[in-house]
Amino acid sequence: MSRLAPADVACWVLKSSRPATALVPAWTPGAEAALTRCVRRSYRLGLMAPGQPCLLWISGRNSPGVHALGELTGPVGEPAGGPEVPVRWRLLADPVPRAELLADPVARDAEVLRMPAGSNPSWLSAAQYAAVLALVGDAGR
Repeated sequence: MSRLAPADVACWVLKSSRPATALVPAWTPGAEAALTRCVRRSYRLGLMAPGQPCLLWISGRNSPGVHALGELTGPVGEPAGGPEVPVRWRLLADPVPRAELLADPVARDAEVLRMPAGSNPSWLSAAQYAAVLALVGDAGR
């Protein structure tokens, strides 16, 4: 795909190699937590805005997949360590495993699955985001 346009992005995907409970100690399913995520400097940062949905993708060998849903709570910041975005997350009781996403005919084409070593942020189209939400189910919203 060429450069993204705002209409292409229904949801941002922010990745971590650390488990959710390492990001927020004592984080329990259904609970909300606010934290910032580092992002790579690119034109995509100019497309990010407060209120946009996002999801937390945990990578690696131990339980890869979608672990939290959230939304951007502020603009991209530029502290000394590099760009970052503030997010309010809600931890899912049942993460959506990578294998389930790969089995879904729409979600399996998501950038995070096609290019797992890609940098933050990744993104989902409207159809891919809807497929993820369907897999999350009502309990996760």
